Amino acid sequence: NFIFVFFILARSALQIAYTKPPRYKCGISKACPEKHFAFKMASGAANVVGPKICVEDNILMSGVKNNVGRGINVALVNGKTGEALRTEYFDMWGGDVAPFIEFLKSIPDGTIVLMGTYDDGATKLTNEARLLIAALGSTAIVNLDFRDNWVFCGGKGIKTKSPFEQHIKNNKDTNKYEGWPEVVEMEGCIPQKQD
Repeated sequence: NFIFVFFILARSALQIAYTKPPRYKCGISKACPEKHFAFKMASGAANVVGPKICVEDNILMSGVKNNVGRGINVALVNGKTGEALRTEYFDMWGGDVAPFIEFLKSIPDGTIVLMGTYDDGATKLTNEARLLIAALGSTAIVNLDFRDNWVFCGGKGIKTKSPFEQHIKNNKDTNKYEGWPEVVEMEGCIPQKQD
């Protein structure tokens, strides 16, 4: 009798193990097709929790990694290999936009560019900076205002608008946090750059 009960328990434990949903890179909801890179990202939450950027199961930026900051957080990824090239953040509230503009101009062609706001990402943005971001495939950057939440994934040398962009306006009537809208999250599969 003990063996029979043990067998039933072991069998149900095996069934539980096999019915566990599969885990995909960066925790996204479905597997990416071949020649695509999985990504998941979130904007910051108010001025408390920093943004998070993950590509191909590598967390590139997060509060835990202590490499995020107020303003626009940027991760650059090699469009062919999916490997991280660089991460930076630019303070668009109290900082200077000039280093951000120089950074945007220096991004090599074929680079995947992921951006997320934290606290305020718009106050110091100039038209020049907005045009450089629009050239990466962003359409919402022209409407980014004080304390809006925004995440974007585009690329240097992209010829079309990016399908990977989320934007929530700062609106005192609909904000989730006092003075800030809710976090915006996005996931997807970025096509690998082909020669």
